[in-house]
Amino acid sequence: MKIKLLFSGVLAHCLIVGAGIALAPASVAQNPNALQPAETFQSISDERTRSIALFEEAGKVIQHPRCVNCHPATDRPLQDMTMHPHQPPVFRGDGGMGLVGMQCNTCHSAENTPVVGQADTLKSIPGNPAWHLAPIEMAWEGKTLRQICEQLKDPKRNGDKTMAEMVEHMAHDDLVGWGWDPGEGREPVPGTQEEFGKIIQAWVDTGAVCPAS
Repeated sequence: MKIKLLFSGVLAHCLIVGAGIALAPASVAQNPNALQPAETFQSISDERTRSIALFEEAGKVIQHPRCVNCHPATDRPLQDMTMHPHQPPVFRGDGGMGLVGMQCNTCHSAENTPVVGQADTLKSIPGNPAWHLAPIEMAWEGKTLRQICEQLKDPKRNGDKTMAEMVEHMAHDDLVGWGWDPGEGREPVPGTQEEFGKIIQAWVDTGAVCPAS
């Protein structure tokens, strides 16, 4: 019975999965599509201060709703600039892939899917071959930048990654890279994945110091 209910109306609801994020949060509103290059932070002579500044710059991406939406604090993904609960209702399931009968690939295909003739705010449905939620241990929702920073350095809460593996993940992972190519109707996260990866690498190289808050 539960499985039937999960299937009920799913085709009618798939289109609203793509309702995306139109605006950037206040922290990046003044220049939403830019990241300062890692090289610009070389002018900060104190290495600890430089490391903190680098991570705060990376925070423009990390704390963007487009990223936080897939790092929720509960078993339900988030959507939109308001980060409201995913519609239709879906839940984490095994491996973050959703419950039986309502898995992520029910609506999310291997690539972004353009949508025609829908609301002005709905231009495409997000897509990626690996579309899924981050593990609950990697939840970012409701956390300060310092808390996220500490989490990224903790193998128990970062997917058992070394710092070198964390840099590789940030700089080259294809699903992370979706944030810069989110489909029509959605503003990408700031900068480029290459720039972001260089900032994360520079942060690690300067001691991976976390901000105070």
